[in-house]
Amino acid sequence: MSERKHPKQHDAKMDPENGADSSASFPEAAAPSAADSAAWAERLAKLEAEKEELLQTLIRRQADFENYRKRLERERHEAGHRGVARLIEELLPVLDAFERALAVRDDPAYEEYRRGFELIYRQLWEAMAREGLVRIEADGRKFDPHVHHAIERVESNEHEDGTVLEVLQPGYSLRGRVLRAATVRVAVHPVKKAEEKERVN
Repeated sequence: MSERKHPKQHDAKMDPENGADSSASFPEAAAPSAADSAAWAERLAKLEAEKEELLQTLIRRQADFENYRKRLERERHEAGHRGVARLIEELLPVLDAFERALAVRDDPAYEEYRRGFELIYRQLWEAMAREGLVRIEADGRKFDPHVHHAIERVESNEHEDGTVLEVLQPGYSLRGRVLRAATVRVAVHPVKKAEEKERVN
């Protein structure tokens, strides 16, 4: 009589839980092909290049904005300085009038008037000086065509040729820029003046 297997017995090759053949292996994930690897590497390189380009664009935009901001600030300051310069140029005749008035009123009877005048003049001058106004040195200096305007040459053997003998109207500069050249008389040696006439003739 043939031997029958007990129904609860399992074949040694069967999985104890689900009856699957334990000798069968699960399929493994396929390894990426060389073509896939190359495509991913190319895509990664492209993304890196795009990121670098965006970064450089951002850096350039930041630099452009900073230059733009500095230019606006510089133009704003320059516009303010030009406005101050125009105002001071218009006030220079007033300063001249004060100085002429103070030079004339030496009579003791006008002493009180003079002190009040001097106070107003000093306040005006100090306000303009705070903005950078400077009187151009001229009297006794060597003539400089950049800051002096000669309207007369006076023969003199007592002074070096080209010496400013008299300031007819003071000159002023504002922050290094000449607002008005000093109007002056300049010494010239008689010999030099004669030589100049000969060259003209």
